[in-house]
Amino acid sequence: MDALKLLALDEEDLAIISAHLQDAVVKTADMGYLPKTQRFALVMNRFDWDQKTSGDQFVRRRTGLHFERVRNVRFRGLDPRARDAVLNLLAVTFEPTDAPSGEVTLAFSGGADIRFEVECIEARLSDLGPAWGCTRAPEHQAAASAGEG
Repeated sequence: MDALKLLALDEEDLAIISAHLQDAVVKTADMGYLPKTQRFALVMNRFDWDQKTSGDQFVRRRTGLHFERVRNVRFRGLDPRARDAVLNLLAVTFEPTDAPSGEVTLAFSGGADIRFEVECIEARLSDLGPAWGCTRAPEHQAAASAGEG
């Protein structure tokens, strides 16, 4: 499969990027905010849900994501100074405030998130190099059934 390259300019585009990044893992050292250029960028290991090699072999890819026109980055439930911390990305969402402005949220497992205001949605995702195999796919606990205590 060719390297994935996506551009998001609206909520629907961002939802597609979010789907491709579900279960990506990122170290806090591999993300940062550049206030002078109003850019938030991160490099992660993306689980490639669209590709499975033979048998029980799955694929991960090194992937970069950056957002333009960013201001007011806030961290909740994580310490950006803990450079070796590894986070599991669950979703990337957008909540409009004064359209086209709004707030992007990077939601991680364990309740951590990164939120930042954007003038408008402008995000780019690019696979950065070759893929490598992994033997396990991410697993998610099923939601509790109604009536279970």
